[in-house]
Amino acid sequence: MKRKTVLSCTAAALFTVCVGAGAQIKPEDAVHYRQGVYTAMGWNFGPMAGMVKGEIPFDAKAFALRAERVAFLSTLPLEGFIPGSRVGKTDAKQEIWDNMDDFKSKLETLQTEAAKLAEVAKTTTALDALKPQFGKVGQSCKDCHDEYKED
Repeated sequence: MKRKTVLSCTAAALFTVCVGAGAQIKPEDAVHYRQGVYTAMGWNFGPMAGMVKGEIPFDAKAFALRAERVAFLSTLPLEGFIPGSRVGKTDAKQEIWDNMDDFKSKLETLQTEAAKLAEVAKTTTALDALKPQFGKVGQSCKDCHDEYKED
């Protein structure tokens, strides 16, 4: 009896997800989504920056965890940049949609550099060895912000 209930609930949940996935995304929801992703990235990037700057004690395990999270999160923002989603309170410049190929390229650079940082952080316990790759991740963020984010 319990198995049938679990299967029924699972089927209902999958149906809801599939129907929801096919629904049109509202521009306001896309803005909220991408801002949430960037907030989570900042939440994880900030402590690593604090360690690199010597503002907080270096913890190799925490650094590696945060680097892994940033690498994953860097793969998520693009789906929130749907056409017409420069609405409401957003710092996204129109140039994103006007130069989507370049914007995607900058996101891919971030993804590549963040993935490299996560890999290095898995086996490196010396902060000095992490700093160069951390700098590349930060620079890839800056390159995109300079061109595509309102001040």
